[in-house]
This record gives sequence, C-alpha cells and structure tokens, in this order.
Amino acid sequence: MKIIVAGPGCARCTATEKNVIEAAKALKLQADISHEFDVKNFRNLGVKVTPAVHVDGKIVISGKIPTVDELKAVLSDLR
Repeated sequence: MKIIVAGPGCARCTATEKNVIEAAKALKLQADISHEFDVKNFRNLGVKVTPAVHVDGKIVISGKIPTVDELKAVLSDLR
C-alpha cells in the first residue's frame, strides 16, 4: 500500500502525517508512507485542498486532519 500525505508542511499536514503513521502501525500495515510538499506534485495527484491523504492512486481524505480512528477505518477498508 502506498500512502502519500499531501500538503506544504504546515502544522495541519504534519499532524495528518503523524496520524497516518500511527494508524498504519496500529493496523500493522505494510505501507510505503511519504509526504509530498511540492504544490505542483500534489496538484498532479488531484489534491485541491490540504491536508490530503492519497492511497494507492485515490484521495481518501482531504481538507481536514483525520483522526487515527478515521484513518484506521479508511485504511482497513482499502486492505
């Protein structure tokens, strides 16, 4: 599973990345997690509002800081 957190590096984006890492660890996912800071690159992923979580080619959360529980639910559905 490839997970990209998209955002310019603000506190909201950093919090989202932290929650993604925690959720993946709790689910024992084998995931490649990265953070895309470059606006051009994350716009190419289809991201219009940050922070956003992009999983295996799809934006699954956008425009808010997802909780760890929200992320666990979303990531479990995508397994």
